[in-house]
Amino acid sequence: MAHIAENRRARFEYSIEEQFEAGMVLEGWEVKAIRAGQVQLTDGYVHIRDGELFLIGCRINALRTASTHISPQADRTKKLLMKKDQIRRLVGKVEQKGFTLVPLNLHYKGGLVKAEIALAKGKAEHDKRNTEKERDWDREKGRLMRHKVSSKS
Repeated sequence: MAHIAENRRARFEYSIEEQFEAGMVLEGWEVKAIRAGQVQLTDGYVHIRDGELFLIGCRINALRTASTHISPQADRTKKLLMKKDQIRRLVGKVEQKGFTLVPLNLHYKGGLVKAEIALAKGKAEHDKRNTEKERDWDREKGRLMRHKVSSKS
C-alpha cells in the first residue's frame, strides 16, 4: 500500500476509534495530479449528505498541462464509495455518539486511489498536551538509545 498523502493533524486533533477504506470518484486530471504528488489532505473532512459520504477540503492542484477543455477546481467535493451497510453504520455513530469522520490518508490499492477515513472523537486540550509530551519523550528516548549505542562502539 503506497501512501500518496497523509493527514498528520488528524491523529493529533482526534482520538481514532475505527478506520475504514473508501474508494473515490475522481476526474482524469485529478488522478494525473495525484500521481504527480499535487494533493493536500490537511484541511479535509468527511461530510454525510443524503446517505452518501463526501470528502471536502482535500486540495488537488491541477497540473499546468491539464487539458484546455476542462476548468479544474482544486477544492472540488469528491464522493467516497463504500458499501451501504457500512455507510449506515457510520451515519448512526456520527449522529448519536458525537463522533466525526476524518480522512487519514490517500493511498493506492490495485492501481486505484483509495481514502482511509476514521471514525474519531475530538481530543480535549489536555489530551493534546499529553500526546505532545509522549511524542517528545519517545524522541528523547530514541536519542538517548542512539547515543548509548554509539558510545559503546
